[in-house]
Amino acid sequence: MPLLEPNPQALSPGRKRTPAPDRVPDLQARGTPRRLREDLAALLGPGKVLSGVSDLVRYASDASPYRFLPQVVVVAEDVDDVSAVLSYAHGKGREVVFRAAGTSLNGQAQGEDILVDVRRHWVGVEVLDDGARARIRPGTTVVRANAALAPYGRVLGPDPASAVACTIGGVVANNASGMTAGTTRNSYRTVASLTCVLPSGTVVDTADPAADEELARAEPRLCAGLLALKAEIEADAELTDRIRAKYQIKNTNGYRLDAFLDGATPVEILRGLMVGSEGTFGFLSEVVFDTLPLDRLVSTALLFFPSLPAAAAAVPRFNEAGALAVELMDGNTLRASVRVPGVPADWAELPKDTTALLVEFRAPDEPALAAHERAAGEVLAGLDLVAPVPSVVNAFTRDAGTIGGYWKARKAFVTAVGGSRPSGTTLITEDFAVPPARLAEACAELLDLQARHGFDAAVAGHAAHGNLHFLLAFDAADPTDVERYASFMADFCKLTVERFDGSLKAEHATGRNIAPFLELEWGPKATELMWRTKELIDPDGVLAPRIVLDRDPQAHLRGLKTIPAVERTADPCIECGFCEPTCPSHDLTTTPRQRIVLRREMLRQADGSPVEQRLLEAYGYDAVDTCAGDSTCKLACPVGIDTGALMKDFRHARHSPREERIAALTARHFRVVEGAARLAVGAADRMGDGLLERVTGFARKAVRPDLVPEWLPEIPGAAPRRLPRTHRPAAVAVYYPACVNRIFGNPDGIPGPSLPETVVAVSARAGRPVWIPEDVAGTCCATIWHSKGYEAGNEVMANRIVEAAWGWTAGGRLPLVVDASSCTLGIAHEVVPHLTEDNRALHAELTVLDSLVWAADELLPRLEARRRVDSAVVHPTCSMRHLGDTGQLTAVAEFCAEEVVVPVDAGCCAFAGDRGMLHPELTASATAREAAEVTARPFDAHLSANRMCEIGMDRATGRRYVSALLALERATRP
Repeated sequence: MPLLEPNPQALSPGRKRTPAPDRVPDLQARGTPRRLREDLAALLGPGKVLSGVSDLVRYASDASPYRFLPQVVVVAEDVDDVSAVLSYAHGKGREVVFRAAGTSLNGQAQGEDILVDVRRHWVGVEVLDDGARARIRPGTTVVRANAALAPYGRVLGPDPASAVACTIGGVVANNASGMTAGTTRNSYRTVASLTCVLPSGTVVDTADPAADEELARAEPRLCAGLLALKAEIEADAELTDRIRAKYQIKNTNGYRLDAFLDGATPVEILRGLMVGSEGTFGFLSEVVFDTLPLDRLVSTALLFFPSLPAAAAAVPRFNEAGALAVELMDGNTLRASVRVPGVPADWAELPKDTTALLVEFRAPDEPALAAHERAAGEVLAGLDLVAPVPSVVNAFTRDAGTIGGYWKARKAFVTAVGGSRPSGTTLITEDFAVPPARLAEACAELLDLQARHGFDAAVAGHAAHGNLHFLLAFDAADPTDVERYASFMADFCKLTVERFDGSLKAEHATGRNIAPFLELEWGPKATELMWRTKELIDPDGVLAPRIVLDRDPQAHLRGLKTIPAVERTADPCIECGFCEPTCPSHDLTTTPRQRIVLRREMLRQADGSPVEQRLLEAYGYDAVDTCAGDSTCKLACPVGIDTGALMKDFRHARHSPREERIAALTARHFRVVEGAARLAVGAADRMGDGLLERVTGFARKAVRPDLVPEWLPEIPGAAPRRLPRTHRPAAVAVYYPACVNRIFGNPDGIPGPSLPETVVAVSARAGRPVWIPEDVAGTCCATIWHSKGYEAGNEVMANRIVEAAWGWTAGGRLPLVVDASSCTLGIAHEVVPHLTEDNRALHAELTVLDSLVWAADELLPRLEARRRVDSAVVHPTCSMRHLGDTGQLTAVAEFCAEEVVVPVDAGCCAFAGDRGMLHPELTASATAREAAEVTARPFDAHLSANRMCEIGMDRATGRRYVSALLALERATRP
């Protein structure tokens, strides 16, 4: 063990606690049973089998109120892996569940035996027929797929609110729809073909002209059975009519029996059945969608009504006017949404019954949109709207920012309301549909039912389609509260079916919590047909048992997860998974959701239990060390949970008092440290990479990898010892060269001026001269200490830089221009919590600008591009995303290049100062997809805005990344 390895017990919750009823038992502390682990490792390779209790716990939760611990997790890489697992399960009598994003709300992504991760290695989009179709792999998010289609003016039909995180496999398996899909744009209607692996291991490509012939040869019993069921249904006129009627409104409860009516051959029937089958019929390895036109002209309004029934009554009028989307948000939803960045604060003061409709019209051209707006105006004239708070305008707008804010509030429904639930309660998301004409009546009945059972639920939904969602919070550890929930569900299901002939699941699919009520909605004849279909396709019951079909009337009460209170930063988390795609470590160790899930399991355990000990042993590396600390999870989370900040707190908790003192000492004497670092870099440049790699490798093994950086060949030589000479009197801004640019010079092979020389030169060239203070040495943005959780050192440097900046800028009269985006973020925002009260007042007077903002806003209008390269690719840093500066990077790049590409898969590089040297595997994993996109073609320039991120991208791509300001200087050089 390395000498300074931290004690895992430093992260123990410590406090006395009562073990939760759903805690992982002590007997499972060792993880996967040995025989199962060895069998699968021999079959697939050990790298594809996750077996530690930490692995099992982090996969045990999804966005639903359920939690089931798998026996083992398999990370499948290809169809052969999937077929091998299915074959093994058949032979051993085991069960298999497929999991992609884990954003399902009814427990579909959870299993109690073999769980197969089909997200990590299953990402990709192939655009076909000039965008008319797209072949998409199941681990691809909806947002990623639409980004690939956008240049062609096309879009997918399904548009779930979780599009940023949910994947195509889950969307099709659940027949998810969303705000605009309704019954005509959902997966069932827009999937052209799919490739699936049946429980037997047979692979079927429904687009293959020979598919029926091959399936008949491989699965004769299946083909005959499908055709027999088709004939039986078609011979029953009453049943046929019932099936057709059930799909006049949105319905994802049970299997798509209309597939037997719509398909003429076994393969065509199978294609329809696979949509909405929730992983119980097979694995979808790829899907081909028929895409839809992306109407880019939009007019949207957020309209406020005095009550939920009043808003619902207006929905048919907007439908008749041609609205593509009519979304409803009740008062509880609107008030909870104030947690979402950008939502007006005065929504918190809205009266209890206030309800809003988000109405949107889209059109391909101006005349069509104008016609929609005239129709909308006529509807508005007849409505009794209210404006109970000043921010309410009750008018249509075309402003993209305003519209984006409306949709951000609407899409945050589950997470915003869930985040405001009482601590320790479990969240249930219900989803039902009624005929749209009866929506107002259904709303009134729902409010009455909630009141009778003591719930004050939040309600929102796709009102245009008669589809509402509501959220209930209760304590899953309290049997009385569980019984209250059970009583409500029984009454709710009877009301929906018997009063409205509605759908108990409109778009979230049956899952676990509606399976006991399937027969209530469909009746015994249709339900029995579903059982027979399942037995025909999966006769051994290998795939996802107890999902969709379950004869246990109490099945929806089994596996409800308790939610123990954790650290305040993370406690609002409802485990939705929106944060996962943006997390740099999501393909390496854990995601923000999983970090919180693991912490909650520690708190379910008795203090010192074997399970807690195993979790703590793994948590240091899996959660704390491999967190980049970039906090992009905060941007992705609708309620702004910053798991990166929590991991920094945990880093601090692991520090010994001696480590804290040393860190504070380096901050106090940073001028010496900075000079020594520059000398060391210069000496290293002369020593050669090989020797340094060996020396640092030995030191990392002896001391601790998280303390000793690994030497990387991409690390540049030393910066010039002296900064450029500047003059204060003529300066219009103070230029602060970040310490990283005072230590490291340009990348090898990049001649010309250094970055500080570049900023000075190009600013003077534009007639906007800058001044570099003579005493910048020894100062820093404090990110070095902040990112590692060294609180004392962070406070020293945070206060030093603010005091210095206030003096340099003449009390804030001049802007402070910073030449590294992470340092800009640090000085502008991250130092604030660590300042003294007096220095917070000084900080409030400062204007801190990233050098790219300075260039885009102040320099470009005054410069002439004398030479431009043909193409450039940019890497927007995570700090730029926090600052909202990514557009300025693109603007500078477009000034310097004829073509500018922002990779679709651009994300945090995870180099994070020196974390990419402490854990190079983190940067390698985080950049893999972006690097593949960048290296797929040549570019003349590779541009970014942070030296360490540029080193990370150099290493990932083998290309030379430089500051966009170096390109600007070259482009404008006389």
